[in-house]
Amino acid sequence: MEAPPEFVYSVWALPPDDLAPRLRTVMDGLRSEFGGPKFEPHVTVVGAIALTEDDAVGKFRAACEGLRAYTATVDRVATGTFFYQCVYLLLRPTAEVVETSDHCSAHLGYKRPTSYMPHLSLLYGDLSDEEKKKAQEKANDLDGSLNGLSFLISRLALYKTDTEDKTCQSWEKIAECSLNTS
Repeated sequence: MEAPPEFVYSVWALPPDDLAPRLRTVMDGLRSEFGGPKFEPHVTVVGAIALTEDDAVGKFRAACEGLRAYTATVDRVATGTFFYQCVYLLLRPTAEVVETSDHCSAHLGYKRPTSYMPHLSLLYGDLSDEEKKKAQEKANDLDGSLNGLSFLISRLALYKTDTEDKTCQSWEKIAECSLNTS
């Protein structure tokens, strides 16, 4: 019998409904000037891992069971060196934020290649350092009150994320869970 196919999955923390439109406005503003693909605002909790869909969904649901909602706080707008970390909101790596990622990574069998850097990407792209600096300034101009902002993360989602697809058009949400807020 043929083994079921494996796909690449990631676990995302979704920003609250009242914050998402603000983030989308900043993301749209950056994209209109610097290009890049459209994607949903999210904080990656578990990076790309290849699993079968049944396995991914089962492990994701199991990981969610023991989790509580937690607070994330934006440190500042930062720039990175990878396509998927071009311009982003750097989040404070508090115990709750890091432990949630550790917990989910363990459930999914994800081994992190580098230490966890919680962030919420605003722009994907291969920009020059000069362009990144401009995009960083523009993000602050578009919404200067994101720095230092704290928000509650009460939903996690399992996404199918083919990292080879730089258009992000094939990315899709497979499952979502709500975390205990009490």
